[in-house]
Amino acid sequence: SHFPLCVGGAELLFDGVKKHQVTLPCQPEPWDIRNLLKWIKQNMLKERPELFLQGESVRPGILVLINEADWELMGELDYKLQDQDNVLFISTLHGG
Repeated sequence: SHFPLCVGGAELLFDGVKKHQVTLPCQPEPWDIRNLLKWIKQNMLKERPELFLQGESVRPGILVLINEADWELMGELDYKLQDQDNVLFISTLHGG
């Protein structure tokens, strides 16, 4: 049987400043990073989403960590989120 998966507590950190506790809506299929980015665009990025997203992925220069591991090791957009996953976005484009 397939049951809806509720992902809660995904922490999103933008530019080292804003931390968000996010509870995603239940859906029949598990949430992956691709769908998470769409949700972020629709629900959190009210202005200038192009500074964060390019196409269906993040812009070059934004590092994505899932539970402190580089998302390239986790399947990138296809990674299936688990409850309490920690998702970290780090912009390397400014500062320093």
